[in-house]
Amino acid sequence: MPALPLPALHASHAGTWVRTPTGVTRGVGKGEAIMAAADTPLLLLNAPLVATRLGYPDLSGLDLLELFAFVHPARFVVPTPKGLAHALNLPEPASDDAVPLLLQEAAGALIETCESEDWVEREGAWSGLQSLVRLRWPWAQVIAPHIRKPERAEKWLFSKLPEWEEAPERPQPAQVTLDESEVEARLEDLTGHGAERREGQRAYAKEAGRVFAPRDRRGTPHILLAQAGTGIGKTLGYLAPASLWTERSQGTVWVSTYTKNLQRQLRRESKRAWPEARPDGSRPVVVRKGRENYLCLLNLEDALQGGFGGRAAILAHLVARWAAYSQDGDMIGGDMPGWLGTLFRNRAIRSLTDQRGECVYAGCPHYRKCFIERAARASAQADLVIANHALVMVNAARGRDHAQRPTRIVFDEGHHVFEAADSTFSAALTGQEAIELKRWIIGPEKGSRNRRRGLAARLADVASCDEAGGKAIVQACDAAEALPGDGWLQRLAEGNPFGPIEALLAAVRAVTYARDESGGQEAGYGIETEAAQLDGNFVELAQQAAASLASIRQPLIRLGVRLEALAEDAPDWLDGAGRARIEGARHSLAWRIDTLSAWEALLNRLGGPTDPEFVDWLAVERSDAREFDIGLHRHFLDPMKPFAKVVLEPAHGVMLTSATLRDGDDWNAAIARSGAPYLEGQPLLTSAESPFDYAGRAEVLIVTDITKGDIAALAGAYAHIIEASEGGVLGLFTAIRRLRAVHGRIADRLARAGLPLYAQHVDPIDTGTLVDIFRDDPNASLLGTDALRDGVDVPGRSLRCVVMEQVPWPKPSILHRARRAANGGSAHDDRLIRARLAQAFGRLIRSAEDSGYFIVLSSAFPSRLLNAFPAGTPVHRLTLADALQRIATGVFSERGNGAARVPEEERDQQ
Repeated sequence: MPALPLPALHASHAGTWVRTPTGVTRGVGKGEAIMAAADTPLLLLNAPLVATRLGYPDLSGLDLLELFAFVHPARFVVPTPKGLAHALNLPEPASDDAVPLLLQEAAGALIETCESEDWVEREGAWSGLQSLVRLRWPWAQVIAPHIRKPERAEKWLFSKLPEWEEAPERPQPAQVTLDESEVEARLEDLTGHGAERREGQRAYAKEAGRVFAPRDRRGTPHILLAQAGTGIGKTLGYLAPASLWTERSQGTVWVSTYTKNLQRQLRRESKRAWPEARPDGSRPVVVRKGRENYLCLLNLEDALQGGFGGRAAILAHLVARWAAYSQDGDMIGGDMPGWLGTLFRNRAIRSLTDQRGECVYAGCPHYRKCFIERAARASAQADLVIANHALVMVNAARGRDHAQRPTRIVFDEGHHVFEAADSTFSAALTGQEAIELKRWIIGPEKGSRNRRRGLAARLADVASCDEAGGKAIVQACDAAEALPGDGWLQRLAEGNPFGPIEALLAAVRAVTYARDESGGQEAGYGIETEAAQLDGNFVELAQQAAASLASIRQPLIRLGVRLEALAEDAPDWLDGAGRARIEGARHSLAWRIDTLSAWEALLNRLGGPTDPEFVDWLAVERSDAREFDIGLHRHFLDPMKPFAKVVLEPAHGVMLTSATLRDGDDWNAAIARSGAPYLEGQPLLTSAESPFDYAGRAEVLIVTDITKGDIAALAGAYAHIIEASEGGVLGLFTAIRRLRAVHGRIADRLARAGLPLYAQHVDPIDTGTLVDIFRDDPNASLLGTDALRDGVDVPGRSLRCVVMEQVPWPKPSILHRARRAANGGSAHDDRLIRARLAQAFGRLIRSAEDSGYFIVLSSAFPSRLLNAFPAGTPVHRLTLADALQRIATGVFSERGNGAARVPEEERDQQ
């Protein structure tokens, strides 16, 4: 089909172009573009991004991404003109003014697909379109004539999805010991016979095999800390012994990551060791995430049947299209396009998942088709479960089934285990958390259109047939009325708190504002103060709040006892589905009871002696000076203590591995942050150095003439560096405000030079998609914060400079102050900074052919931090002008043919 004859609009930082249906393209001003978009629907690509570029948030039109999501659900596309062209086999636009024509051609190509007999995603399209017509989806009338009505009525999504099947519990794994020669042979099988022999990888794999040996004593697992430099091939290094052990023992290995990017990489690499499916159809490898990542079919049904309105309703129907073709229903980092939610605002996406544990389990009509339950059951039968740190810890702490609790674990990205444990084993009594608990117990407040139901509705049959259980539900619901409700922040601001919890939160707010000395009040940031030296009135309010929480916890405990009795001695009316629902309710109850107990412990400590194991503080969470939460917080001083008890002790073998596990050659910090010191015995230690030639292919440039706080100079430095390297720059910031200020000053200028600049917290695009865009365009650059400092894998020319705006000093929080004092003062800070620098540097060289510069725009760079970089890496302290000359004439002089080696005599000797 030829280009669709509809007007098209493209806006970038370089300008704005409109193309008429008759084929005339011209540059226009923002005002004229906005007027054109208001007059008639225009073809667009990523409407929220175009709206941001035009400064017109109400922009709407015919977004090609929405059409792509309808025609090709669950198919990947980079949401840029270049990415769309590649996905549809169209010529890549040579310049911005050629993009409107591409949009017309892409629309024509997608409509042509709808008419094709080879359209693989045809099933369900006609039925879905009928609903989208009623919702007035802009594309509906355009494509309706091109999608023929099927001869037979199409199945409703919820009848079309396959059901999962129950399977017997796997027997406990056999006790086997792996021989080093066997591990080496398995590694050779995975890497391919004839592949380059990497001695570091072979030694690493043999060491990894040691964690699978039989355990000698209860509570004393084999623990291995394995440093593996970039390029070692650590993924196959530990998958080799893991696959051999699962084959011999018929057990399950869990590999845990911190980032979704590594999960995807692991899934690809695991195909070398395991088939896609076993002969019986079950999957030997399963990716497992928290419940909040998966589509909830009951929430989707509610949305499709009127629970959503306006644009959110259109999103629900596009999600239904995706659900019919999704591999596993994973909405966050799975095969759902990351950009889909941002086209409709992410809140709608989140509301289609099980965010706060309101699942009714077997009481759900879609229970047998549930993506979440399917993943849980598949993981119980899997040889390899790919999960994340938080899920592994939560499963170990409160898994519903002991078979789901991991006992052989590889923590990849092991340097993040400490912070994952810090989050998992902390407690926060805040307004938002209390509201969620209230809704879980009582249900949504009156007037809400939310489908969520309270305890009484979820356990109505129990309440009607078990007097004690019904009484406990009523008591819990009555007591939960004292928890904060909608409008609580406004009541606190007006000095009219309702109930003991809101009264305490009002006192927290007052004390925090009175005591904070961080400067965050004026800057609009969140503020905090330590929970110490509190007056008698505050302590009394805390005790009243604790008593209120206890009055909720006690009937929940009684309800849990009644549910346990029902499960053990089931009455005649309780069928299998009912028992499963009761088991789910017991699990959710235990979670809430533990939460209430932690809150009470936090409140009962106030006014008494300090517990040296914990750090407690009060906080007002703010964004741009707007308060969004208030509460009390408690963290373990060392979260590896509960981690050791909950995760390590029950395990038989645990491996923590990373390219940045230890501090230089010092293992002490890595051991301390592994949890091993809380167990008997010593952990095994191993190290494999990177094979990359850092001395010849990378340089560290410390720019000495950018004054701290001079935003204009900082922005100018970024612009000059991006121009000198012709894109390919990853800019890392420690403050969102500075990131936004720099982006605002230089994005237009760079775009006019053909160097697009994207930024977190500026562009309405999720982080994963921003990285996809950056990876896809060697001329693009990307600015971001901590989320981009680790886990970003962009090999090749797309990333050739990493620029840090300053030394990544730790944020001076109350929690950091306590840990700093307990761990050697400034030496603790230096370890953290070196780890962050090493992680950031690790983004630069991802393959043997990569090369580039690591640049720090700060003269205040202490020499003691230089050992964060690989040994032999040249380091230069120089002015910006000298740095730019080095970038422009150095490693990039041989474009497209790898790096030009910097002559030995030009390197500074450190």
